Amino acid sequence: MTETVLITGATSGIGAEFARQFAARGCDLVLVARSPGPLGDAASTYRAQGVGVETIAADLLDDDGLARVLDRLRTAESTLAPVTVLVNNAGYGLVGPFADNALEDEIRHLRIHVEVPLALAHAALQSMRPRRAGTIITVASVAGFTPRGTYGAVKAAMISFSRWANVVYGREGIRVTAVCPGFVRTEFHQRMGMEASSIPAAMWLDVGLVVRDALRDTAAGKAVSVPSVRYKALVALTRVTPSSLVARLAGLGR
Repeated sequence: MTETVLITGATSGIGAEFARQFAARGCDLVLVARSPGPLGDAASTYRAQGVGVETIAADLLDDDGLARVLDRLRTAESTLAPVTVLVNNAGYGLVGPFADNALEDEIRHLRIHVEVPLALAHAALQSMRPRRAGTIITVASVAGFTPRGTYGAVKAAMISFSRWANVVYGREGIRVTAVCPGFVRTEFHQRMGMEASSIPAAMWLDVGLVVRDALRDTAAGKAVSVPSVRYKALVALTRVTPSSLVARLAGLGR
């Protein structure tokens, strides 16, 4: 049976790489992003490869946009099969520290990283549990293991949720994984207006490696995937290093 994979933030960065690697495996795709133009371009590329594609142009912070994606996750009535894999990837960062940002911006940041992926996971489980099969992948961050402001806090929430959900729903044949990359060479940092030149070259990860590691760890049933040996070592160090030192070193980024 062909897998049907729904990916949010599917036209750039890590989301686009998930789409490429799932398409290479012969999976059908449901691509979700805000801009119809890039969605159409991506869909044309994959259809030319013989991949079944649906697109949903939706702002997930808009109630109507989120509702349309939730409906697709719950329904079996579509040109493609029901969604068997959900990839929660949509998100962004805030440059300023918490007290310097507008509260409205912080609330929206919280919603896109916690409320939205939880809502999508809840909808996906409604169709996955009766089939006793499915996969939910959430792109979190190594920041979730550090005292790193509200970005670290929202990612920590999704890591904790994934650890719990992988145990509980794993008994029903559903894998739940939080993917925790470090700095990845994508448009993410440029879009948030962050100066990335000060980050050592050795800290950057290739997006293809990140997704390959994520898919391997998900297939192995791991609740948390930390791509690359170097970041696995850094995460281990955070458990024995004083929080004050970790906070100074954490910096910005995924």
